[in-house]
Amino acid sequence: MKGERCSSAKCSFIRRSYAPGFKGASGYSRLTEYGVQLREKQKAKAIYGILEKQFRGYYDLIGKGKKENTMLGLIERRLDNVVFRLGFASSRRAARQAISHSRFLVNGKKNNIPSYQVKVGDVITFKNKDEKDISKEIKNNLKRNNPVSWLKTNPDSLVGEVTSMPKSEDIGEEVNERLIIEFYSR
Repeated sequence: MKGERCSSAKCSFIRRSYAPGFKGASGYSRLTEYGVQLREKQKAKAIYGILEKQFRGYYDLIGKGKKENTMLGLIERRLDNVVFRLGFASSRRAARQAISHSRFLVNGKKNNIPSYQVKVGDVITFKNKDEKDISKEIKNNLKRNNPVSWLKTNPDSLVGEVTSMPKSEDIGEEVNERLIIEFYSR
């Protein structure tokens, strides 16, 4: 779950695909429907690093009748996730910290709120291009990064742009949004 470790064979989920503990390898009894939904919600919260109150808030936003918004689409449009997806940070947690330290500009304005919702046409810029060590690290991340179709990156000037809204096939995370919505609609 941290950085590029889980994209390699050293990922703990790949090495051991069962739960930790005494009964992990032999398995527990079958999960109930509630347990499956809870696990899916907890998995999404862990991937994106979001607290329960924020997660519930995104569910409430999609419940207000905005059909074009999906829950994971709203979470993908968070500034910390966009900075990670652009390749300006090695993990979502590192992106959140860099945003909190005001290292990025959104449309030329300082923004230190990781949960800021970006819109189509927003331009995200790395603020301190003269910091040689950090900009070299970002350029190395950009070389390893897989570009997402709804974002455009200029690696030379360290500028990224939101070109469209994220679609469900662009998200890439193995999260079943339907189970999360069923969990909250109880």
